[in-house]
Formats: sequence, C-alpha cells, structure tokens
Amino acid sequence: MKPKIADVAKVAGVSPTTVSRVLNNRGYIGEETRVKVHNAMKELNYYPNEVARSLFIRKTFLIGLIFPTTSNPFYGQLIFHIENIAAALGYKVLLCNSQGRQDKEKEYLEMLQRNQVDGIIAGAHNKGIEEYEKPNLPVVGIDRYLSSAIPVISSDNYDGGKQATQLLIRKGCIKIIHINGPISLETPANLRRKAYEDVMIKHNLTPITYEMETYGTDNSEIIKRLFDENPEVEGVFASDDIIASQVIKEAKSRNYNIPSKLKIIGYDGTETKKLMMPELSTIEQPISRIAEKAVELLIKQIDSEWDGAPLETKLPVKLIDSDTTKK
Repeated sequence: MKPKIADVAKVAGVSPTTVSRVLNNRGYIGEETRVKVHNAMKELNYYPNEVARSLFIRKTFLIGLIFPTTSNPFYGQLIFHIENIAAALGYKVLLCNSQGRQDKEKEYLEMLQRNQVDGIIAGAHNKGIEEYEKPNLPVVGIDRYLSSAIPVISSDNYDGGKQATQLLIRKGCIKIIHINGPISLETPANLRRKAYEDVMIKHNLTPITYEMETYGTDNSEIIKRLFDENPEVEGVFASDDIIASQVIKEAKSRNYNIPSKLKIIGYDGTETKKLMMPELSTIEQPISRIAEKAVELLIKQIDSEWDGAPLETKLPVKLIDSDTTKK
C-alpha cells in the first residue's frame, strides 16, 4: 500500500499540514523540521502526487518543446541546453518532434495543452495553426515568427549572412551561390539570404540562390543541379552546415579542389560540426545563449513578469574562417 501524507507526518513527528507546507514550500519551515520530513519521505519511499500538487499551486512545472527534428545537430544541441537550463529551474520538458508536418505540430500543441504544460518553446511552425494565437498561453519561438504577440529568439541572421558573403568576396570569389531552406517559412533565418543578396549587389555581383523544398530531406539533386548549371562556381554560402557538408561531398566527387577552386562556408557551428568537420568554415550561432534566453523569456511569461518587450531578440554570431575558405 502506497504511503500517504499522514504516514510521513507520523514518522517525522509533525502534523500532516506541516508535511504539506514542506512539499509546497509554503510559509516558514525550520530547517530541522524540513530535514525530518524529507528523511521520513525517504524512509517510507514516499513520492508526492504531482498532479494534486500542480492543481494546488496552479503550475505543473512542465515545458513543452516542439521542433522539426532531433536528428539535426543544431536542434539536438539546442534541446540539450534547454533541458539542462529548465531542469536547474525545477522544470521538466516534454519533447515533440513534428517532422515539419502541420498535422503533427497541431496534434502536439493540443496534447501539450491537455497536459497543462506551463509554457511552450517552439522551433517548428507551419502556417495556419491557430493555437499559437490563443491568449494566456506562454510561448517562445526560436527562429520562427509564430504570431505578432509571441517573442522570438534567434542569432543575428542578417549579420551572419553578411559576414559569410563578405568573407567569400575577400577571398577572391566572384561567382558565389547561396543555398537556403524554404523561403515560404516565416523565419528570421530568411535574413541570411537577404544579407547575401544585399552584399552581392553592393559589390556589383549577381546573386544566385538555390532553394530547398523542405528542411531535413535529401538535397543531393538540388546540389547536383547547382554544379551542373554553374560549373564555374567559386564560392558557396550554405544556410546550414549539413547542406555545406553535402556541397563538399558533391564538389569532391567532381574533382573540385577545396579551397583553391571552390570555397564553402556554412552556418550553425554546432559541437557535431566541430568534431566531424573541423575544416568547414561557418557562422557559429550562440546556441547555449539562445536556449538560455528562450527559457528566461518563457519563465517570465509563466510568472506574469514579462511586459511584452522585446518581441525579437537577436544574439551575435561568430565567423569561423577555417580550411574550406583558406587560400
């Protein structure tokens, strides 16, 4: 038979009300009394009823996470940091992998609300999802514009795109091609393309962009087409390091010498990239800071301490000039 609060109170030599106050951290409790209660709980193998506790304090200490995929190194590292930061603040996370599908994203949003999560951090978004527009639901977007009232955290995508393109030009590249994800997504990451186009035009160069139909799919055919249609390409700015690695693979299969004939730079700078592709030049995002800021803003909303500003937070990026862009 599972022990109850009354059993804990009896072993600790205190009243059930005192045990309840210790569990809910309400009112003044002496350290000696607190230790007695916790020792009694340990002796009886007693675990508080989290459902009842959450109803009492009107918080579940659960945060929902919705991301397109956990296999992408950027999302994997970001989720790792979010979970660690949330845990240090007493929150647990429910992780949802939407696979970029609108139906799954809607189902997860509904599921998280049924489970009474205190808030949601979302890095996945499909248009036409009304749940993000509902008031009184604390939500933070990461690199996604979810609604006009939801704060979004991202790296400084425009500055990153600008630095990447300027680096290739400084290295002597004239025919520079950009590869990005679906421009139809409402995401700050689109500013990487905008910066590339602005810098190219400023230097009287012609911008050429190849667009992926969806994230997380096989992009090999598009990359093959890029080389077929532009055999004289000198530089490639890929919107993430995974795409950059695919460009490197295809270039090598065509006997392009990197970096003397072709220079390549990516975007993200994850720990996986540093371990598996240390030679790849990239724009490094401050992933741990993005996670920290997202949790900070979400907790402020949960605790009714957010005043509605800022709606958009841009964190600085770092240029990593490595072997794939060296002369």
